[in-house]
This record gives sequence, structure tokens and C-alpha cells, in this order.
Amino acid sequence: MKLPAFIATIFHQEDINFLLTNRIPRRLLTQFMGWFSKIEQPLVRDFSIGMWKFLAAPELSDAKKTQFRSLHDCFIREVKEGARPIESDPTVLVSPCDAIVGTCGKVEGTELIQAKGFPYTLLDLLGDPEMVRTYRNGCYITLRITANMYHRFHAPHDCQVEQVTYISGDTWNVNPIALKRVEKLFCKNERAIIRCRLESSTDLITLVPVAAVLVASIHLHFLDVLLHLKYQGPNVMACNAHLHKGQEMGWFQHGSTIIVFAPDGFTLCDNVKTGEVIRMGQPLMRLPSLPVTKSP
Repeated sequence: MKLPAFIATIFHQEDINFLLTNRIPRRLLTQFMGWFSKIEQPLVRDFSIGMWKFLAAPELSDAKKTQFRSLHDCFIREVKEGARPIESDPTVLVSPCDAIVGTCGKVEGTELIQAKGFPYTLLDLLGDPEMVRTYRNGCYITLRITANMYHRFHAPHDCQVEQVTYISGDTWNVNPIALKRVEKLFCKNERAIIRCRLESSTDLITLVPVAAVLVASIHLHFLDVLLHLKYQGPNVMACNAHLHKGQEMGWFQHGSTIIVFAPDGFTLCDNVKTGEVIRMGQPLMRLPSLPVTKSP
């Protein structure tokens, strides 16, 4: 269902959109949404899901089930078996989620782009000098998960998750309007830094799920804690989770962003273009070509 013309006009006015989605008590509203979305009372459930369908037109045709216990249950829905084919080429990393491709390409030294004219650095986002060295001149892609999309995310390749670092922060909206106005926005927001060691090459791939306004939690299957605004630590959590390509890692409660980092030598696949929609399981990055060894 499309928005009425006057509402659509309001939301397309950048100044008004920014005020409505950012000049609000973001943390309190996010915590409230986390509570409200889990209410299973039928009238509340039906009203909230109905409003969400009206405002965001979510993609539910490929959902695994058609009846939901709550708005939260609908947000974190699974998709039908086979709805997201996984690229089998072992030289390719796949997209961990459904998303709109944002800024992407090569890290220039240690600097990358949030939006035109708004750079930030690896250290600003990751806070770890060792990881800065790993991704200097590397490859990155920003994946924006909108409110109507599938909200679960998956392993980009066969890998071992060896560490998760949780950084508490703000909950700015991560839509394009905010990205053009709030400097170093991703570095201000709540986020998790997930270190994944590829089993085929031992390269370190890092996923950074960045929370946003109304995103009440980040759930990871291999941790026994829920990462949310009230969670204070420990901030660095060792892991030893072995995942196969396409295996589910966790979910956002609502829409948000995942930034994927790979070392120098990785390249974006041809289908990855700014502004294009990409589905979980589709090609994302290509591993470096292995040197050919000559027989003696």
C-alpha cells in the first residue's frame, strides 16, 4: 500500500524528515519500541502490524509463516526454504543480508566514506589499532536494511567467529538524509564488531551491525546475551562459533545497517552498485586470486 500523497510529500522533505526521525528522544523511544513491539495482545498486535504495513509495505510474500504473535515476531520473520539461494562459488563472499547498497569500494589508507563529503576512519568505527592495520587499503561495503526488508543476517562465507566487541552509543537514524547531515554517524551509534576468520584462507572478515533509532536490540545466536542499549558489558566477548556460508548469525529488531570489511586484495563483485538492492546470498566480494605455483 502506498502512502497518501500528503504524507509521502512530508517524508520526502529532507528538513522535516530529519526532524521527525532524529530530533526526538531517540534512546527512550528505542527502548519503548523494544517493549511495545513484543506485546502479544491481539488488538495491539494487529494494530501495530497494520500500521507498519501501511507505512512501510514490508515484503511478506516470502515469509516462512503468515501469522505472527507480535510486531517483533513479524519484524524478525524467517523466509521460506530456498527463498535466498546462496552463491556456491568458494571464491566469493555473499551478502549477509537483504539491503540497499550504500557507499562501497576501497578504503583510502584508513579513511572511508559515510556519504559525499562525510569521511570517517577505521579507528573511529572499530576502535582497534590492530584492525585498522588489517583493513588499511582494504575493501568495504555499507548495506542499509530498510524497515520493510528481511531483518536476519547470515555468514558471508565458511568462517569462525572469534570475537564480538559491543560498543554502546546513540541511536541516530541511518537513512540517507541523516548520513548527509550527521558527521561520523556510524561511529556515534550503538554497534557490534564481529570478527570472522575465513576457513579457506584465514583472512579476517569483519561485520559491523550498526543499530539505529527504534532498533531495540542486536541478537547473535552464538552469544548468550542480548546486545541492547541497557547492556553495559563485557564489551569484548571471545567466541568460537563455526558457521557455514549462508548460516544465520542473528537479527536486528528493526531496520539498520551492516558494514562489511575485507583486507586489501578483495574486490567488489560486478553486481554491487550503490543504490541497488542486494539479497542475502548474492555475490558481494571476491577473494584475492591465489598465486599459481609452477611445478619444478
